[in-house]
Amino acid sequence: MRAVAENIAITKRRGNDVIVVPSAMGKSTDNLIKLANDVSKTQPGREMDMLITTGERISMALLCMALADLGIEAKSFTGSQAGIITDTVHLKAKILEVKGDRVREALSEGKVCVVAGFQGISTDKEITSLGRGGSDTTAVALAAALGADACEIYTDVTGVFTADPRIVPQARKLQHVNFDEMLEMAGAGSKVLALRSVEFARNHNVPIHVRSAFTWEPGTWVTSQEPSMEDPIISGVVTDTNEAKVTIVAVPDRPGISAALFEPLAQANINVDMIVQNTSHDGTTDISFTMPKADLGTAETIVARVAAEIGAAGVEKDPDIAKISLVGAGMKTSPGIAAKMFRTLAESGVNIQMISTSTIRISVVTSATDLETASRSLHTAFGLDSGQAYSAPLPERK
Repeated sequence: MRAVAENIAITKRRGNDVIVVPSAMGKSTDNLIKLANDVSKTQPGREMDMLITTGERISMALLCMALADLGIEAKSFTGSQAGIITDTVHLKAKILEVKGDRVREALSEGKVCVVAGFQGISTDKEITSLGRGGSDTTAVALAAALGADACEIYTDVTGVFTADPRIVPQARKLQHVNFDEMLEMAGAGSKVLALRSVEFARNHNVPIHVRSAFTWEPGTWVTSQEPSMEDPIISGVVTDTNEAKVTIVAVPDRPGISAALFEPLAQANINVDMIVQNTSHDGTTDISFTMPKADLGTAETIVARVAAEIGAAGVEKDPDIAKISLVGAGMKTSPGIAAKMFRTLAESGVNIQMISTSTIRISVVTSATDLETASRSLHTAFGLDSGQAYSAPLPERK
């Protein structure tokens, strides 16, 4: 906390107006959720939001105290005090507007503004939380609303890497990534930046600088700048083990079945990722899809009910999967990337269960046990290895 305060003090004394968005400390949010689990199975969304947004309020007050010791005038604001207006969905609220009047007033008085991340106030005047990674989203939204030159995101690594250095030791830091590539990386499972924060940055053209909280070295810039001809075709290999696969077996092949399945999942705020429907045989087909592992319990109940209603043979689940994605703007003009990816995985003995593509991304689902083999072999095959193992400290990211 004191080290963060010193960074802020140095930045302020260089003549910058500074707004800081702290997250909760360490495992605070996880500990609050555990408390809720200890006392309740019901956990109304409104009360959960009242509980889990306290971690950030503790951080903002302590940070202002640490700044006071350094002779820096600072003022803390909750999300509601900063005028962060959200929709009415508890635990996963979306920002609709940032008023920021009190923040502007404090800045004009020469104060550092410390705004609690991860939270806002709904159009129904209720406290809401923005979901995991919500502090990143808060920071980008404030930067957009107040016309900041840039939004700096301080994390436990020195920037955005070509792969997770914990899994691929030969990963190297990227100097620049454009918004589209970063969106695909975040959507594919990269934990460096929250997906919604990148969406907000792209929509409002807010440059993001991803930096280490422990050093002053330059990090990775995420901007609207398009890659040049010299840039590599593939920017990164992204891995994700936070998804599960669900398969509905022998589904009657007739119109309306997919809608009957996926509409109730959408209504339960379950984000379905990859969907594969097999070729119909004897009037039935199998439908497989992936979704966040954390939502598997809720999804199982919904899918079992729908499967019974539509006359499917049964439901299978597999929580032990990994998603591995290649991301790169150069894919648009480079044929053969998918073929090379599949050949590399085949030669490494990795079986592919599902495939999904976009203009600048190819994702495959494999068994979780194949994650390291697949990601390292792809990283090498596409010329991304740095030539030396990454050795900077990698503390656990919240």
